[in-house]
Amino acid sequence: MIQNHEIDYRIIGEEMQCVELELDPQETAIGESGSFMMMDREIQMETIFGDGSNNNNNSGFLGKLMSAGKRLLTGESLFMTAFTNSGNSKKRVTFAAPYPGKIIALDLYRMNGKIICQKDAFLCAAKGVSVGIEFQRKLGTGLFGGEGFIMQKLEGDGMAFVHAGGHVLERELQPGELIKIDTGCIVAFTQTVHYDIQFIGGIKNTIFGGEGLFFATLEGPGKVWIQSLPISRLASRIMSYGRVGGRKEEGSILGGLGNLLDGDGI
Repeated sequence: MIQNHEIDYRIIGEEMQCVELELDPQETAIGESGSFMMMDREIQMETIFGDGSNNNNNSGFLGKLMSAGKRLLTGESLFMTAFTNSGNSKKRVTFAAPYPGKIIALDLYRMNGKIICQKDAFLCAAKGVSVGIEFQRKLGTGLFGGEGFIMQKLEGDGMAFVHAGGHVLERELQPGELIKIDTGCIVAFTQTVHYDIQFIGGIKNTIFGGEGLFFATLEGPGKVWIQSLPISRLASRIMSYGRVGGRKEEGSILGGLGNLLDGDGI
C-alpha cells in the first residue's frame, strides 16, 4: 500500500538546476533547510521536527527526537520544512540546487523502497519519505571511509530528489561487477550494491599520489549514481585560490610581481 504523497515534477535548467513539484490539494512535500526557491500563494509552509514520515518505529516524542537527532550526524538540521497545498487546484513549489550540478529524481517505489546516498545529497521529497542515517558497519569502512562513512538513507515509496555536483553518471552494475571510486564521487546507490573501502597501496601512491589513501568499492548487482565534482573538492580548490599567495597562474616565475602588476599587491 502506497503511504507517500504522489507528486508530479519537472527538473528545470542545465548546470544550475531547480525542481518544480506540482501538488494536488492537501498534498505535501518536504524540503531540506535552505533548498526552498519559490511557491504559489496557496502553498502553506510549516517547519516540522524531523522528516514528517509516519514511521511506526519512531512513535512518540522520544522516538521522533532520536530520529531527528540522527540527522545531526549527517550535518543536517533537526528540522525540515513541509509545503502543503491548501488550495482547491494544483499548485507548485520549487526547490533549487545549492551549487552547480544535477538534480536526480528517485522513484523509491521502483527501487524496493530504499536508496543510500551521500550525507549532503538530499534536496526534497514527497511527504512520507523517511530521511535517516546509514552507517557502514565494517571497521575498515568506518575508520577510513571519509565522506563515505556516514551516509543518508531514503526510505518509502514516493519520489525523492537528490543533488550531485558537476556531471552525473548512472551505472548499472551486474552481479559480481565491481568499480573503484573516490569516496566523495559517490552520490547514491541501491540497497543491493555492496559498499566497502580499499587501501590504495604502494609507497609512491601513498606519499605522492595526491588522491588519498583509500577509495571505495561498489559491487553489483544494483544501480549507482556518480558525480564528477564533489562539493568537498570544489570547496578545497576555491580555498586554495583564496589563500594569500595562492595564485597559481603566475607560477614561480612572476610570483608577487604578477599581483603587483594587476594591482593586487598594492
